Amino acid sequence: MHLPSPNLTDSMYPLKFIPWLRTMLWGGEKIESFKGLPRDPAAAPRRIGESWEISAVEGHVSVVANGPLAGKTLTELMQEQGPALVGGSVFAKTGTEFPLLIKFIDAKTDLSIQVHPDDTLAARTHPGMKGKTEMWYVIGADPGARLLSGLSRSITPEEYEACVRDQTITEALATYEIAPGDVFFLPAGRIHAIGAGSFLAEIQQTSDLTYRIYDYGRLGLDGKPRELHIKEAKEAIDYRVYPSYKEEYSQVRNEETLLVACPYFTTTLFDLDLPFRKDLSGLDSFFVVMCVDGGGTLIDSEASGKKHSLPIRQGETVLIPATSESVALLPDGAMTCLGSYIP
Repeated sequence: MHLPSPNLTDSMYPLKFIPWLRTMLWGGEKIESFKGLPRDPAAAPRRIGESWEISAVEGHVSVVANGPLAGKTLTELMQEQGPALVGGSVFAKTGTEFPLLIKFIDAKTDLSIQVHPDDTLAARTHPGMKGKTEMWYVIGADPGARLLSGLSRSITPEEYEACVRDQTITEALATYEIAPGDVFFLPAGRIHAIGAGSFLAEIQQTSDLTYRIYDYGRLGLDGKPRELHIKEAKEAIDYRVYPSYKEEYSQVRNEETLLVACPYFTTTLFDLDLPFRKDLSGLDSFFVVMCVDGGGTLIDSEASGKKHSLPIRQGETVLIPATSESVALLPDGAMTCLGSYIP
């Protein structure tokens, strides 16, 4: 594997990227206002379903928005100075592909019921592709908004196919009415669906591999029936039933709270009205900060003592490179952020 030249690491600093605003059949109108983006009030709503904040997915690779590296793609950064950006141990595992895909999701209507394969199945059926394990953090929820996650009762693969045929698959899934702050972990193989009125942050493996199981008979934006992957999903599904699929945690103001820890990422919560400093020196990983409420200032510190400061507000995402020894979050009144890294 080619290792980037170490003399490039001096240019590393916290990075913001240009988001990709993805129009979706089920998309809503909340992302633009949440992110504070300009909008022509006379224009028709854009049905923005997703804002890809940080992406290495081919065809939609993120571009740096701030500082001397503005205009560089994430792929170029990984090729030029991967270990400095993501950490030596992460780079050794993932190579020049940035390992996480970071999104905001706004569902005006129900999303399709779907499942993602794991790495082993993805490699066998889609050579060169990875599986997808992900998590959701609920930012906002309209009255009655709900999510589907996991099986509510035991079914066999054959019963799964029958449920899809007779359109009763939703009856076999666990349903949760949601509220801001709710967290759901979705390992590969877990059937799930985002319901109407849900506004989420999503952290996931770098993969856009999805098996769509059931889509309520809707037509796509092209006016054609949306493709289903019933056979592929049959092999991907985890048919085990669990007591609950919602993550429980105790949120403590002005402390870091663990939300999800898995081999692919660890995500924590910062609910702050006082300055907070996180030591990054032992991670050997990048650190992604998603601001989901409020705002303030982010200051990172390198081992040399060099510091970088930039504002961060609701709807913004910052990638702190692995060269940073610490990060301080200074709320302007109050701010709530998610932090993610590779364990």
